[in-house]
Amino acid sequence: MSDLLPMLASAVILGLLGGGHCLGMCGGLMGALTLAIPKEQRSRRFRLLLAYNVGRIVSYALAGLVIGLAGWAVANSPGAMFMRVLAGLLLITMGLYLAGWWSGLTRLESLGRGLWRYIQPVASRLLPVSSLPRALLLGALWGWLPCGLVYSTLLWSASQGDALHSAVLMLAFGLGTWPVLLATGLAAERTTALLRKRGVRMAGGILVIAFGLWTLPGPHQHWLMGH
Repeated sequence: MSDLLPMLASAVILGLLGGGHCLGMCGGLMGALTLAIPKEQRSRRFRLLLAYNVGRIVSYALAGLVIGLAGWAVANSPGAMFMRVLAGLLLITMGLYLAGWWSGLTRLESLGRGLWRYIQPVASRLLPVSSLPRALLLGALWGWLPCGLVYSTLLWSASQGDALHSAVLMLAFGLGTWPVLLATGLAAERTTALLRKRGVRMAGGILVIAFGLWTLPGPHQHWLMGH
């Protein structure tokens, strides 16, 4: 368990640092979700937004479990090294994207667009949101939106070689994205202004790149663990 704690902290931090990307992917929906709440339901806005985000991170955890099973299957094979290298490279690419230096990671999102074409019409029919179960289901469906940040985090979590750990790490990552998306639903203007600051995006990107370098296997792993 003690070995998992630093990884959980890293997953939460990755979710926080990726808040700008989350805002771009889901911020519009959060605004639409808020505006779509009927007038008589406005007093329940926070609970509906909370339910939506619970559904979203449950989907992340489920995806982590499924992909984690594949990671477990190759944990003791030559493919394990390849998976960890790929996870590190994806995190570095995500950091470059967050810092605004390279947007190549967005091409990865095309992998999930085929599935999303079937999910989006179902999700759209849940608007306007008027109940907690409806918000929960909408979030669960929206959690499958093609997202390069989620894909790279999924691969990193699966590289741990334990399906349960992978699911827990994705849950922690989802919790890390909460502050941004909840704030977007309640005070979008201030949140957007903060996350669009170049300094904030560059700092987040550099930290994610550093985390990606740490993820890559090599002599530096032994040095870091020794210190």
